[in-house]
Amino acid sequence: MEQKSTVFTATHGVMTAEVGVISGELELRTTCEEDGSLTLAITYVGAEEWYTLPGEEYRLHDPRDHEVVHRMLAAVLERP
Repeated sequence: MEQKSTVFTATHGVMTAEVGVISGELELRTTCEEDGSLTLAITYVGAEEWYTLPGEEYRLHDPRDHEVVHRMLAAVLERP
C-alpha cells in the first residue's frame, strides 16, 4: 500500500459523496494497493474527518502510475 498526500486550495469547491461540495484549504489523499485499486479521500486541512470523492471503484492498470495520477488529480481539483 502506498499513500500520497497534497494540500491545495479549492476556490470553486470539490464534490464529496458524504457532505456535498467543500472548499478552502483541503488535503487530497490517494491510497494505491498492490493490485492497483485506488482510494481517493479529501479533508479540510487539520480536520479529522475524511470524505470520499464520488464515483465507482477506481483502479490503475499499473500501480506505478500512482504518483502521476495523484499529481493530476490535485492539479485538476485546485484549478480555478
